[in-house]
Amino acid sequence: MLDLAARHIAATIPVQGKPAGIAMSRDGTRAYVTSPSAQMVSVIDTRARRVVTRIPVPGGPLGIAVHPSGSPVYVADWYGHEVAVLDPASGQVVRRIAVGLSPSGLAVSPDGRLLVVADRLSDAISLVDTATLAELARVPVGAHPFGVTIDRAGAHAYTANVEGNTVSVVDLGQRRVASTIKVGKRPYVVALAGNRGFVTNELVSTVTAFDLQTGQVLATIPVGDYPEGVQAGPDGKHVYVANWDSNTVTIVDTQTLKITGTLPAGSSPRAFGTFIR
Repeated sequence: MLDLAARHIAATIPVQGKPAGIAMSRDGTRAYVTSPSAQMVSVIDTRARRVVTRIPVPGGPLGIAVHPSGSPVYVADWYGHEVAVLDPASGQVVRRIAVGLSPSGLAVSPDGRLLVVADRLSDAISLVDTATLAELARVPVGAHPFGVTIDRAGAHAYTANVEGNTVSVVDLGQRRVASTIKVGKRPYVVALAGNRGFVTNELVSTVTAFDLQTGQVLATIPVGDYPEGVQAGPDGKHVYVANWDSNTVTIVDTQTLKITGTLPAGSSPRAFGTFIR
């Protein structure tokens, strides 16, 4: 855990296996962390700064998202080509949803009605009704989508396509790709702040900033080595980039597009998902 105001490590919390995805409850009191190697989701009490529950999730738990109401929790099973639905109260997997091949990133719409799944090896996203848990549609996007992000209006989803070196902008109402933005090599996930998007480019150690209205690339920002996770802070003034090989988090001003600081982190930070409360 990093204290963003004081800019230092506030706590280190052991979890089983190698952590990958992370998702926060809306109130910030719980963090859910996937560990594919341990086939586990660890539930962290962010106030007590300790693991309070471990939920077995057979397969390859990777991406994770929490319904805005706090329950259920959705976990992408990379190997099973399904999404596991977890009840955090009972600590049980209560349902599995068949989706495309190798699901990775997950995102839930702000109104909680739609779950979007990045199906990496299907080159598509699955749109799932959260009430019925039925797949409503499968929308083709770029090559190998990994991270997926939904805007605050719930109108568009943004996929980072790791083999296509693009971001697909999907109109969720029309269920089609509205535009495609060329970015850096091996984009991982997109963060949104104000009228701008930010995508990490793993193999070239940069972040591409682009205009959400026009799709125009505004800047290519050098960050740490092998950047993966990226998320905007609560006020939207900064985005935070987790650099896997540098063991750091880079802070980028979303208006000036300049780096304003670098924080130390633990070994190989991924931060795939919602990692800021």
